[in-house]
Parts: sequence; structure tokens; C-alpha cells
Amino acid sequence: MDLLRAPWVLGTIVVSALWYWRGSRRPSLRVVGTTVRRRVVPWRGLCFASGLLTVLVALDSPVERLADDWFWAHMLQHVLLMMVAAPLLVLGAPWLPFWRPLPLGLRRRLARILVKSPAFGWLRYAARIVRSPLAAWLLFDVNLAAWHVPALYDLTLRNSGVHYGEHISFVLLGLLFWSQVLESPPFHPRLTPFGRVLYTSAGSAASWLLAIILTFATTPLYPAQSTGHHGGLSALADQQLAAGVMLGPGSIPYAIVVFYWLYVWLATDDSGGRRRVAARPSALGTGAR
Repeated sequence: MDLLRAPWVLGTIVVSALWYWRGSRRPSLRVVGTTVRRRVVPWRGLCFASGLLTVLVALDSPVERLADDWFWAHMLQHVLLMMVAAPLLVLGAPWLPFWRPLPLGLRRRLARILVKSPAFGWLRYAARIVRSPLAAWLLFDVNLAAWHVPALYDLTLRNSGVHYGEHISFVLLGLLFWSQVLESPPFHPRLTPFGRVLYTSAGSAASWLLAIILTFATTPLYPAQSTGHHGGLSALADQQLAAGVMLGPGSIPYAIVVFYWLYVWLATDDSGGRRRVAARPSALGTGAR
């Protein structure tokens, strides 16, 4: 049984894991330009490892073989990459551990070029735009919608290069999307807790809309996918099962993040109210009399 269909995927994951481990060996890391040393939290390493494992399951396991024949398995890949692996990698906060193993001289030159060089002014400007919540939301959802246009989706089944390009875009834009709502030191989201609730809820719109279209379609929407079927599941049933994958497991990460930040927002608001009441005891006492 050929479990490893894409050895480069396993190689990339192993190298990433080793690089992260090497950059996390010191008990604390200092952000350039500050005296603050950020400690490496063990649970973040566990999140990063879980994210890498999820990528491996999605792209280099029996799931990848099933995706050749079944639309629901292909959709499962997308859910694993965008809604499981990406947020876990963001929680892993790999930015400093990945930066640290580079030679000090190289790090200083790269930082100087990227931060101060006029030749890279366009890159800094583009990065500021892309890092905005609106841009991250649009890129994440438009990318998902575009890859599920039937013509482009069928192309991914015929061309392995395009197929892996699709998956890479899911991971990279997933990192951008989830970094708007999850703390990933040294980067911190700009949104307030309630803003993160709204952002995450809106972010799920494209996946829900896609699932609804797949559920109520009366004919298979992807001709290339329907020709490879075997067994007792029809192409239309396969499509509806894919919609269930998107609506069911695909909604769980969104729900977890929404309820967490809703809880934080309500707790903050409640504690703020208690503080305001406690700050005015004399006024309450006067009112009682």
C-alpha cells in the first residue's frame, strides 16, 4: 500500500518540525528592538505539531487517495487544511522559532532590508493592506469560492501542480485569516473580542453558502469528479455528503472561536460593570437614604 504519495509533503513537514524545535530550544526569545523576552509556551509547540500532523493527514495519507474518487474526501481535505491545520499553526506561533535559527548577521541584514530599504516599500505597503481584517476575510473566502468554481475545480483533478497550488493557498490564506482572531506572539489581532466574534461569524459565510449550494443542487456540479466513482454512492449523493462535511465538521472550529471570544467579551463587560459600580459606593448610599 502506497501511503506516501507525495514525499515532498512529508519532507516539508519534517524540516518544519525540526526548524521549529531548534528555534524553540531556548527558554525565552527576545523580539528585535525590545528588551522583552517572550517565553516559549509548551502548549504552543503542541499546537504547531498538531497542525503539521493535520497537513500530513490531509495531503499524504489515504485521504488523498480517496479524494481522487470522492468529492466528500476532497472537501474533507479543504476542511482539514483551512479550518483545522491553519488555526493550529497560528496558535503554535512559529514566527520567532522560525526566525531564530538563522545566523544573526543574516537576520540583521534581512530585517534592515525589509524594514528600511526603499526598494521594498511596495512590499511593506502590500503587507499592511493584506494584514487588515477586511482584506484577510476577503482573500480567505474569495479563495475558497474561486477554487470551487466547477471549471477550476475540475482542473485541480487533472493537474497535480494546480491541485497542490490550491492546497498551499488554503494553508497560507488560512494562516492570514485565523491570525486576525487568535493570539500568535509576537503578532496580536487588532480586533476587539466582540469584533473577533463578528469577524469569525462572517468568515464562515463562504463555506456555509457553498454547502447550501451543494446541498440543494439537483445535478452534480463537477463533471470530472462524477466520472471517477465506484461503489454504491451516486455523484449527487457524494456532492451532498461533501456539503455535510463543510456544514458539520467544517463549522466546529468557527463555533469554538466564536463562543470563546463571546465568553471573553461578556466576561470583560461584566467585570467592567462591577468595577464601575464598586467605584461609586457613596452615590449608591446616598440614593438609599
